[in-house]
Amino acid sequence: MTQNGDPRENAIAERVNGLLKDELLAKSYLNYKEAVRSVSIAVSIYNHQRPHGSIDYLTPIEAHFRSGKLKRRWKNYYSKKKDMELEVAF
Repeated sequence: MTQNGDPRENAIAERVNGLLKDELLAKSYLNYKEAVRSVSIAVSIYNHQRPHGSIDYLTPIEAHFRSGKLKRRWKNYYSKKKDMELEVAF
């Protein structure tokens, strides 16, 4: 799921998948077509309607088109030392 093989990138993907499953998708579907349609709608809601705390409670589409920097509202739990150790390990 990651482009660079960085294990930290997978956490971001898992977070998005979890939000989609917990907040926007049903537990089961009658058929594949219904599931595909539901996933498409959920992704659209996630990107266009659902505000995100990590980007000043904007939607991703609003944040994308905004100029200037957004205030960083997330924590990096990896220290620079750990980052360097991970780079050496890979």
